[in-house]
Amino acid sequence: MHILESGEMYIETIYVLTKKGAPPRAIDVGEQMGFSKPSVSRAIGILKKNGFVTVGEDGAITLTDEGTALAKKIFERHTILTAFLEKIGVPAEVAEQDACKIEHRISDDSVAAIKRLL
Repeated sequence: MHILESGEMYIETIYVLTKKGAPPRAIDVGEQMGFSKPSVSRAIGILKKNGFVTVGEDGAITLTDEGTALAKKIFERHTILTAFLEKIGVPAEVAEQDACKIEHRISDDSVAAIKRLL
């Protein structure tokens, strides 16, 4: 299933927040991304409908197996691209921001080549 860039950003954010502790709630995701509660609720609803997340009765958002696989792929791309940009002299903060933009557009072949180079 194809997912939009915004959906990938939500999935990556949920993944990162989950790695820091308990499964996040919509408010946590919104605070991390700087989005309003209605925007987050809508996005989470779409991700749930498409099988990427589940939402518990307590509001905790959990990635499904499919969501986790996609999140790991996105997070790895982000990590590789950030490291590459820093290696070629881009300041860390800029590398982080640029990696976030690039990770949604770059091909798997290019990411694999950068990974081999690193």
